[in-house]
Order: sequence, then structure tokens, then C-alpha cells
Amino acid sequence: MTTNQIFDNTEVAFSLKNDSELERAYFLFKMISYEPLVKIGTAATNFAIRANLPIEGLIRSTVFDHFCGGVNEADCLPVIDKMFDKGVSSVLDYSVEGKENEKEFDSAMNTILGIIDFAKDKDAMPIAVFKPTGFGRLGLYEKVGKEAVLTEEEQAEWAKVVNRFDTVCKKAKDNDIEVLIDAEESWMQDAADTLVTTMMQKYNTEKAIVFNTLQMYRHDRLAFLKEEYNKAKAGNYYLGYKLVRGAYMEKENEKAEEQGYTSPICINKAATDINFDEGLKYIIENLERIALFAGTHNEESSYLLMQLMVEKGLKNNDQRIWFGQLYGMSDHISYNLANKGYNVAKYMPFGPVKDVMPYLIRRAEENTSVAGQTGRELALITKEKKRRKTL
Repeated sequence: MTTNQIFDNTEVAFSLKNDSELERAYFLFKMISYEPLVKIGTAATNFAIRANLPIEGLIRSTVFDHFCGGVNEADCLPVIDKMFDKGVSSVLDYSVEGKENEKEFDSAMNTILGIIDFAKDKDAMPIAVFKPTGFGRLGLYEKVGKEAVLTEEEQAEWAKVVNRFDTVCKKAKDNDIEVLIDAEESWMQDAADTLVTTMMQKYNTEKAIVFNTLQMYRHDRLAFLKEEYNKAKAGNYYLGYKLVRGAYMEKENEKAEEQGYTSPICINKAATDINFDEGLKYIIENLERIALFAGTHNEESSYLLMQLMVEKGLKNNDQRIWFGQLYGMSDHISYNLANKGYNVAKYMPFGPVKDVMPYLIRRAEENTSVAGQTGRELALITKEKKRRKTL
């Protein structure tokens, strides 16, 4: 890679962490690196929450404060401002999962509308996000995606889902805030994809406001991207895509095996990496119509995107290109990119401690299963601790 290797600069990477925060990060990643410990910790935490044991304070001061911005929008503000001082924007992510009724879906929509209101006057928050299953039942998406016959009740329910999408996307367009719509399990994704494309046709008339998410561990996503590009070109609207590797691999493979169909997941990690990088190349090649949010903790893919931008003669801060990482992870990528003038945003989860626990548990499990991720975090933190001792 001809781009300068910038991600080893720990002084920039951890410039927002004081010594005690650095120690806490070291402790957390050390814990996460032991898989049996993660399993025991997960079981104990779930038990304590169900039993209403007073553990919120402990969770808040350790894992919650490391991976989340706060319990509500206002609580996140000091963190948002501090990060923006270093050039890193925030995507407030209301990380409450597993809700299943109309009242909760409306509440989730109102939360996102509130975030857009909160963000519209803040340069630090140019992007909002939501999950399709925050606005409707997974089983309903699945049925719609299969083009099954809906009951009258289900038709009315789906109309409400469509209306929630439309309400949020319209508000985003009115306030010039980009909105990222997350991808979920493949068996519900067809309905979500069709719905998001409809929103793009309606609201991406001058530039990308509505973004869909492509999980590149799916071997069909590159072909899907190319089809969508042809549709957008013919229909004269813009596309926005967040590229990620994907987060539901075990679930996807298990369901495919159980039901006897070919898994949508790439054959191995190397194939996923190639797929992701090919997606980057295709979007940069067609940047006049597609905007990119590259959601990756992978250094090689980040360097590749930087290199593609150089080859295309693009400015580091080209508004059509964003790099994104999760809050509490890969600060060496986020802050070093921002330091070089690239557009960088951190996904910042927030919500009541109890409600955000499923998200936090998934993060811990993902860190344990991603080879090298936790080791890299620990090595960089150790390097920075040593550097500070020599000052």
C-alpha cells in the first residue's frame, strides 16, 4: 500500500483518553480477550439484570461508558463535543433492541426524529441512523420479502412501517441530515432493501440523503450494488451505501443449515475481505452517483480507500466519502484519519443502561470472535502507556 502508514500513531489515537481512561480500556479489552470470561460475564450480567440486582452503577462506570455515549442525547453531548474538537463526528445510535409492538415502534421513530432535531444545528452530528426492526416486526419484513399474501391486519401494519420510514427520511431531507438504515438478517433484508430503494428514489434527488447498508460477507451484495446503480442511473436519483462486513454470520449459517439452503455468507474471511474491497472500488469508480460510508475496523481496507481517493485525485474531505467506526473501538483508525482531514464518524450508542445491555454483550462477543481485533487494541494501548511513561 503506497499510502503512508498512519494508524500506529498512538499519541493521536488516544489523545482524548486520560491515564485512567486508558487503564480502563486496557482492562476491558484484556477481559474481552478471554472467551470463557466473556461467557461467564454475559451469563452473570443477564442474571443480575433479570434479578434486578443493583449492578447498573458498575456497568455504567466500566463497559457502558467505554462503548456508549450516555443514557440520553443530552448525556452524550460532552463526548460529542470533545470528539468533534479532534475532527470526529458522531452518529447517535439508539441501541435499544428487541422491541415488538406498535407503541414501541412509534416510540423508536419519535426518538430518531428527536435525534434529527437535536442534530440539525450541530456540525458534529451530520448523520442519523436506525434499524428496520426498530420500526416493524422482523416476521412482517420476512413475509413481505417473500411476497406472501398479507392479511388485512398485516397490510395495515406494513403501511405503518412504510410511513415510519417515510417520516424519518423526509425529516432527514428537510434538515440536510444523512440517514443510514442498518442491514439485518438476510431473511428480512429483501423487504427492507426494496423499501430503502423507494426512499432513495423519493429523497435522493439532488444527492444521497438516504443510505442503505450492504453487508459484504454476503456473496450477492456486489451484484445487488451494480443492479441498484443501473436503476438509479435510469431513474436519475442518487445512491448512498454504508459498506460493512456483517454482524450475523453464525445466525445466518445456522439457519441455512437447518433449512437446507445455501448460506448467503461468503465461503471464508478472505472472500469477505475481497468482496468488501471490490465494493469500495466500485463505489469510488461511480462516485458521481453513489456516496459511501465505509464502516470498517479493518486497517487494510481503510488504507485501500485512502489510496483509491489519491488515485482519483479526490480531496481527503470529499463530502461523498465517510469513514466510520464504533465508539470505543479502533480509535487508532478514527483519530488518525480525522487528523489527516478525512470525514470520520463514530457510531455512538446510547440509551438506558439496562436496555443497551444486549448491544454491549454482542460487542463483547464480537470482539472475542474477531481474530486479532482485541490483540491489536491491547498492543496499541500498551504502546501508548509506555510512551506516556517516557514523558
